[in-house]
Amino acid sequence: MKITIIYDNEVWKEGLKSDWGFSCFIEAYEKKILFDTGANGSILLDNMEKLGIDPSIVEEVIISHAHFDHTGGLSSFLNMNNNVKIYVPVSFRGIRNAKEVIAVSEPIKIHENIFLTGELKGIEQSLIIKTDKGLVIIAGCSHPGINNILKAALLFGKPYAIIGGLHGFDEFDLIEGLALVCPAHCTQFKSKIKALYPEKYIDGGAGKVIEI
Repeated sequence: MKITIIYDNEVWKEGLKSDWGFSCFIEAYEKKILFDTGANGSILLDNMEKLGIDPSIVEEVIISHAHFDHTGGLSSFLNMNNNVKIYVPVSFRGIRNAKEVIAVSEPIKIHENIFLTGELKGIEQSLIIKTDKGLVIIAGCSHPGINNILKAALLFGKPYAIIGGLHGFDEFDLIEGLALVCPAHCTQFKSKIKALYPEKYIDGGAGKVIEI
């Protein structure tokens, strides 16, 4: 599988724009999925163009939660490609101009080896992809807490990696059981995580590509 960070607070690849928000493009099991859409549609689409990601190839959009820094680019994206299925947490309302919108409350399998945790703590869902190495978890902000996200993931297997926003996460011992962590977006303690687990840590940033 291949994960390309499109939108982040920092830039990894020169020429891209940074902004407060998160989005990544996931290619796994012949599926092409956009996870979150950042805060600004023009930045999202500009970064996609520079990364060679054509919006028309996206088949599905996963929205982690309703906060603007994860949904702000959605309307601009849908202007380019509205032939998509969108999975949102059950509490999120108001999406128009999409082929289909699916509200998710409980853990579900959306494709072979691809799952959603369902809405946790009434706010946010995470995407889970099963690989030969274990589960790769994609998180937007981790508002429900990493511990709760990891517990939800156990329904589908053993967590291997977590990628995305970790917010104020400071239960650093939870990383012990992971092989890879890529803190992005709103993560407050990136330097601490890197210092404690340099062998597991991967820098994020717009343009970063992670292959697992």
